[in-house]
Amino acid sequence: MSRTSEIKRKTGETEISVKVNLDGTGNYNIESGNGMFDHLLAQISRHGLIDLEINASGDTHVGWHHLVEDTAIVLGRCFKEAVGEGKGIVRMG
Repeated sequence: MSRTSEIKRKTGETEISVKVNLDGTGNYNIESGNGMFDHLLAQISRHGLIDLEINASGDTHVGWHHLVEDTAIVLGRCFKEAVGEGKGIVRMG
């Protein structure tokens, strides 16, 4: 069972592409143009052992809120699609 997903989204403000492999090794390639945002996303990958490829661009001249929001929307959808019905997921604690 492959727990992967790839979603692209283009709006009037942004263009986002996300690939997720939940059974990865923590490899990532993240390019948003914002070093801190890239760093935060990389930590999800590294510490979750999730492979991430994220390319995000947009109207950052008006602020980063559109880019960050749309990236989060696409990333969340990728996680949901990759998890599927959640078979094999065991809660901790």
